Order: sequence, then C-alpha cells, then structure tokens
Amino acid sequence: MHLTLRQLKVFESVARHLNYTRAAEELFLTQPAVSMQVKQLEEHLEVALFEQLGKRIHLTEAGQEVLAYARTVTQQLDELESVLNRIKGLSGGKLRISVATTANYFIPTLLGTFSRRYPEVTVSLDVTNREALLQQLSENTVDLVIMGQPPSGLDVEAEVFMENPLIIVAPPGHPLAHQKKIPLKRLQDEVFLVREPGSGTRSAMERFFAEREIHLKTGMEVGSNEAIKQSVQAGLGLGLLSRATIEQELELKRLVVLDVAEFPIMRHWYLVHRRGKRLSAVAEVFKDFMLKETRTLLHKTTRSKK
Repeated sequence: MHLTLRQLKVFESVARHLNYTRAAEELFLTQPAVSMQVKQLEEHLEVALFEQLGKRIHLTEAGQEVLAYARTVTQQLDELESVLNRIKGLSGGKLRISVATTANYFIPTLLGTFSRRYPEVTVSLDVTNREALLQQLSENTVDLVIMGQPPSGLDVEAEVFMENPLIIVAPPGHPLAHQKKIPLKRLQDEVFLVREPGSGTRSAMERFFAEREIHLKTGMEVGSNEAIKQSVQAGLGLGLLSRATIEQELELKRLVVLDVAEFPIMRHWYLVHRRGKRLSAVAEVFKDFMLKETRTLLHKTTRSKK
C-alpha cells in the first residue's frame, strides 16, 4: 500500500468532523486539497472511506476500520515525539490541553505564566463542554484535560489541583441579599437559572438538592456562565455558579453571594489523562506546574487586583 502519513492525517480530520470544510480549516488547507488527499487514499486502498447521504457524509465500514488504525499511528508518532523530547530536553514541543468552559476563567492566567517560563513550547488550548472532553479522553486525542468531575466509565488518572466552590448568586437588590444562614428550604420559593443538561455544574446542583429533598423551580436553561450572570443581574432568577466565574461581578457589585446554609458546595478541579498514557516531557512539566503552583499564582493575581 502506497499511502502517506499526510493522507492519514487528513483522513482522520475529515472523519472526526465528518465535514471537509472544517477539516480544511483545522489543517490550514483548501477544501479541494483535502478532497484530493482523501481520494488518493481511497485509490491506494481500493475502498470507499466515506459515503454521501443527503448533504452529510458518513464513514463506511472500511472507513471506520481505517480510522481506528489512523488514530493508532498518530498516537505512536506522538509517543515517538515525546521520547525524542525527553532525550533532547524541554527546549520545545507542543502541549495539547482541553478545559471545561468554566475553567477558562482562570486557565489563561496560568498558561500565561507557563508560556513565559517555557517560551519555546507551543500550547494548543481547546475550551469546550463536558461531552466533548469525555470524547477526547476516550479517543486519547489530547495530552491533558482540566475538568470538574472525572468520568467514572473511563480508565483515567485524575489529580486534584484546586478547589472549585459552587455558590448561589443574586442581584444586589434581592430580598435575600443581606440575610444570614438562609435555610435551604427557603430556596424552594425562588426561581433558578440553570445550565444545559450534561453540564458538570448542573449535575452537582441537582445531586446536592436531591439528596436533601429540596425541589427547586427552574426558570430557564442557559447555555453559558456568562448568560446566567447576565440573566441574574437582570432579575430573572438566582444562579448557581463556580466562584471562579464571578470575581469581576463581585468586585463591581453587580452580583452578591447569598449566605445559604450548607454552602458553598465544595467541588474540585482535576487534571485528567488516560491511565497508562506516556506523557510528553512538556506535558509532564505542565502537570507538575499545575499541581504545585496553581493556588499560589492565582492567589497573587487576585491580591494584585484589589
């Protein structure tokens, strides 16, 4: 078979997106160039890898098999790069990390410090939802994932690097804004704005109140933390958010944290990767950096803003 690594890489991108245009954007190629690479691969293998059904493309049975091997080849090449980086020392390399959307409120600060220490390291950052994070872990396509709750159905290594308290926020003029030790049952009289199903924050919220037999009224499902903050400020309801997401609003007195009994809900941030994964030298250094220095760096940043 006269196939090339380039053809496999292009095919893997198209298969992952099931879209030639998105693959072209990811690879910085034109769509005709992507189509040509896939066509040449199909000619070399003498099988069809995709089929068109309506306006969408789908993998054929042969395409699914080729995709599995393409990913194995890619992972082997990544491991080779990791070994060579270890031999050469940390003078370069690429770090691929994916983070939950809520983590994006503090990750840029940490990445800024890391990049200043290791300017020759290229960092690829993907900010996405929990479903995408689980898929990336399952397919082993990133070095490290930062998330609020490690998956129970995957064989992963997960280490805590920071606390992630969840708090209830309200507009400053809310009747509960200045009350102390608000009973949980009192919250049943309020309307809550919640994240979409599958959100880690929403899952933690539902589990916490269900265990205490507290039934909340939900007004709207909102797709982002920013939208929840804006909606709470507009008086549409209360919100349950990670403390990390509201520092600016608290400083500007646009939101207040309610003093609710049994709050905050204490969760944690985790660094996660597949068990047995051979981390590159860059990933090992970043992992050590996160586990040892995160709290100190963020504390200094918070104090400097005051």
